Amino acid sequence: MASVSIRDVRKSFGPVEVIHGVSVDIEDGEFLVLVGPSGCGKSTLLRMIAGLEAISDGAIMIGDKVVNNLAPADRDIAMVFQNYALYPHMRVFDNMAFSLKVRKEKAATIVARVEKAADILGLTPYLKRYPRQLSGGQRQRVAMGRAIVRDPQVFLFDEPLSNLDAKLRVQMRTEIKELHQHLATTTVFVTHDQIEAMTMADKIVVMNEGLIEQIGSPLDLYDTPVNLFVAGFIGSPAMNLIAGTVRDNGGLSIAALGENLPFDGDHAVAAGQPVTYGIRPEHLELAEDGIAARVGVVEPTGLDTVVTLRHESGDLVAMFRERHHFTPGETVHLRPRAARAHLFDSESGKRL
Repeated sequence: MASVSIRDVRKSFGPVEVIHGVSVDIEDGEFLVLVGPSGCGKSTLLRMIAGLEAISDGAIMIGDKVVNNLAPADRDIAMVFQNYALYPHMRVFDNMAFSLKVRKEKAATIVARVEKAADILGLTPYLKRYPRQLSGGQRQRVAMGRAIVRDPQVFLFDEPLSNLDAKLRVQMRTEIKELHQHLATTTVFVTHDQIEAMTMADKIVVMNEGLIEQIGSPLDLYDTPVNLFVAGFIGSPAMNLIAGTVRDNGGLSIAALGENLPFDGDHAVAAGQPVTYGIRPEHLELAEDGIAARVGVVEPTGLDTVVTLRHESGDLVAMFRERHHFTPGETVHLRPRAARAHLFDSESGKRL
């Protein structure tokens, strides 16, 4: 195992720079997730760690070694791809053993490592099957097993769950997290799905347009997003972001949606200042008065009820743990929890 250090890394394709001086430290044994919308540069950064893309500038270190000019095979990493990348003409055992055979490991060592990995991943009954005889989840386990047998310093996962159905994705993300807890190998995982990032990561790197917006634990990002992009990206349903103005009526509040919206006193703002008021759906409560909005779409999930509400200034989303009966078209009143409100500068988008 080893730490990974990314130092002011840049990547250009011709005259177009797509990674703009990214720096990240990944601790030994840490599970780090790179997350962001499509085209933000997360997969390109992963491929540079793997050596599949050349670095235009900066440095990547694995352990105490700069690997910029090392071939992928010399970096002591193992990568799991989105499309499994299994050899269709080889049985499961031979797919998992392939890299060891290339390294000319002893036959007994190969058998021992493959059998151990198969036991960890529940693949022992399938070692004699071909990939075409396996389900999508089983194929992904084989791809993971092929990585495990190499006993690398770093695991790299490039959106490995994208091809799986919803139920299997939940199961596989749990299995990958359990695998990391068992092996304690440094892991870098790329996804565009912020739920995967929140549930799996020790640390999350949120990327946007080739830059890092924020680095932190899942709950750090959820509770204290540093800007509007992170606030809107992390969380499902997304945070409500409402344009408003600071008002002083003997106490500061935010004039928005025809109401004076409360917030705690820890924000450095002044009367008349334009701001964006952020409140997560679960922090809106039903009240006798407050924000008046019409019920639009009601989505019961069993555990929660998500309600889209129509207001002349824009839609709001609220989420209730309690079971209420909502009728589309009816008017309800909402009150945000002051202690859970977020304020952002309207111009820069930065947290206040």
